[in-house]
Amino acid sequence: MALDTAPKGWRSFARYSMLTIVALFILFPVYTTVIAALKPGNKVLDNPLLPNAFTLDVLKNAWTEGRLGRYLMNTTIVAVIVTSVQLVTSIASAYAFSFLKFPLKRLVFGIFLSTLLVPLEVTLVINRRTIDSLGWLNSFQGLTVPFIATAFGTFLLRQVFMQIPPDLREAAQMDGLGHWGFMKEVAIPLVRPTLGALGLFSFLASWNQYLWPSLITTKDDMNTVQTGLRHLASSDLDKPNLIMAGTIIAAVPILIVLVVFQKQLVRGLTAGAVKG
Repeated sequence: MALDTAPKGWRSFARYSMLTIVALFILFPVYTTVIAALKPGNKVLDNPLLPNAFTLDVLKNAWTEGRLGRYLMNTTIVAVIVTSVQLVTSIASAYAFSFLKFPLKRLVFGIFLSTLLVPLEVTLVINRRTIDSLGWLNSFQGLTVPFIATAFGTFLLRQVFMQIPPDLREAAQMDGLGHWGFMKEVAIPLVRPTLGALGLFSFLASWNQYLWPSLITTKDDMNTVQTGLRHLASSDLDKPNLIMAGTIIAAVPILIVLVVFQKQLVRGLTAGAVKG
C-alpha cells in the first residue's frame, strides 16, 4: 500500500531496484560459470570472481574432448522431432475437445488432464521396459516417442480454441468448410502466438531432458548433450573449467532460441489476457 501511495517516480525507482536485485541473483551463477569456463585450469580457483586470466582453448578442448558436436546434433534432432509432433498432436486433440461432440467428452478430458498430476519418475520403469521390448534402446525412436503427446499442450490450446466465437464456426459451415478446413484456415491462424509459445516450451523441455536419455542410451553415439556433459564431468574431475566450458556451449543454442523467439513467447503468454 505504501508503494501505491508514493509518487510515481519513487514507485518506478522501487520497482526497477527490485528487478535489478533479482536479476543480479539470477545472473550471478551464470557470471561465475562463464568466468570459470574461460580460465586456464591452474587459474580457476585464483580470484574466482575476477576475470584475471582468459583463454579460449578451454572451449575448444571441451568441444573436442567432450564430443559436444555429436551430442548437440543428437539433442537438436530429438528436440525438433518432439516439438513438431507435440504441436500436431496438441492441435488435433485440443480441436477435438473444443469443437467435436462425442460421448463422455468431459470425462475423457478430465482423465486426460489428470495425467498432468503423474510425475515422470512414476512412469520411467514401465516406459523403459516398453522401449526395451520394442528394441528402441539407443535410438531416436526411444528418445522421442514417449514425449510426442502432451496434456499440457492440449489444455493450453483448448483454452484458446474455446475463445473462438461460435458464430465464426457457423459462418465457416455455411461457407462449406468442414472440420479440417476450419481448423486449417481459421482456428490455427488465430492461435498462432500460443502455438509459438507452446513450441518454445516443448523445445526447451526436450533440450534439457536428462533423466530419460540417461536411462535408455548406453552407446556414446546416442548421448544427448545433457548426458554427454555427465560423461565429461566424470572423466575430467580435475578440470572444472572444462566442465563449465561444456555447460556454456550447451547453453548457447538455448540462448539463441530465446532471443530469437522472445516476442513470440510474450505474445503467446498474453494472448487472450486482454479483451476489448
